[in-house]
Amino acid sequence: MTLTLPLIVTLATAGVAVDRWLGEPRTAHPLVGFGKWAKRLEARYNTGRRLRLKGLLAWSLAVMPPVLVAWWLVDVLPFFAACAVHVALLWFALGARSLHDHIAPIAQALAQRDLPRARELTSRIVSRETAHADETALSRAAVESALENGNDAIFGALFWFAIAGGPGALGFRLANTLDAMWGYRTPRYLRFGWAAARLDDALNWIPARLTAASYALLGDTRTAWRCWREQAPRWDSPNAGPVMAAGAGSLNVLLGGPAIYHGALEHRPTLGFGHAAQSSHITAALLLVERTIVLWLAVLIVLALLSVPFHV
Repeated sequence: MTLTLPLIVTLATAGVAVDRWLGEPRTAHPLVGFGKWAKRLEARYNTGRRLRLKGLLAWSLAVMPPVLVAWWLVDVLPFFAACAVHVALLWFALGARSLHDHIAPIAQALAQRDLPRARELTSRIVSRETAHADETALSRAAVESALENGNDAIFGALFWFAIAGGPGALGFRLANTLDAMWGYRTPRYLRFGWAAARLDDALNWIPARLTAASYALLGDTRTAWRCWREQAPRWDSPNAGPVMAAGAGSLNVLLGGPAIYHGALEHRPTLGFGHAAQSSHITAALLLVERTIVLWLAVLIVLALLSVPFHV
């Protein structure tokens, strides 16, 4: 089937609506099976020499077959069935409902002064240690997760859906998942995970900057641009830096700073200006992500309308 821009907008809106209605699958999530396959590939290929090449091969074996099957399905199925596949693939790739469901309860627990509950909830979504974290540290972690995963779990998928439909969104989600599994600078993954990390960086480069620009436009724009320009280059990740710096500036909140990972204290660059993170900033970050979803769909609708020829 041929994907025109008006059709893409219709299917994207449907995919966002399905994600809002259903959220992620409660049982038998496809990523569980994909994760098991990725672990088998890593065990098979992450040995010996030429680990970068083997990592690229493993990435290809994990990502390309599902994407090619998806392309084949939307090409051979009847129109309405193909549309349903596109919507289902976007639903699979999106995580807007899941993001809200995991992060909003942290703000509620902090508002109720229930630190033990907030620590438990935060530990489920971040890799840093939270056992002794105070309200500021927990709020900072939740805001950072909302802003960064807004790009990784929502806007990156929407961007690639606009470019290549359901198969594009699927490929982005799988590549992002492999980066989360293999893209670590540790002795085990430094060389083998190089391809997964670099490919995710490449696929995310444009979406991350569109996300950062959207965050900036929907809040304190001047501060957001300043933070993006001055602070993002200090961040290790070329894509997370702009997203979180612009988001922090937009919300007038301080992010980054010290955090404990695997028992070691890391001093991360400070992002943003203004107030120390509080539970209210978590709610504000989630609202910023929601408003950005509306903005992206609105822009797509306008572009679709402009692409339709008008006859007088």
